[in-house]
Amino acid sequence: MIRGVHTMFYTSEPEALRAFLRDVFELPASDVGGGWLIFDLPEAEMGCHPVETGGGDTIASGTPHISFYCDDLEATMSRLRARGVEFVDEVADVGYGRRTTFRAPGDFTIELYQPSYQKG
Repeated sequence: MIRGVHTMFYTSEPEALRAFLRDVFELPASDVGGGWLIFDLPEAEMGCHPVETGGGDTIASGTPHISFYCDDLEATMSRLRARGVEFVDEVADVGYGRRTTFRAPGDFTIELYQPSYQKG
């Protein structure tokens, strides 16, 4: 029945973000016309978390979150830094894995993590 998930980033710099995903992350893409790229993604997973209230940040019901994961966080960060990616915080153990965030075109951040759990 379901055979995939379509995700989107909204950005003030769509051309730069498309180039970033294509050239830096080396994601293959289909051009659907007018420079609009649809990226083919590797495996995916989805979690369902409770809303967060308090502690300064409130995450409302229905809020989407997109992150990338890898097998070796330091090696991946090194490769991405060599391609000009700016990491904005230190690596931290957050229970589900070790994580950091990087800046994307359009001036927003994306999480990158190395899972500590076994994938099914």
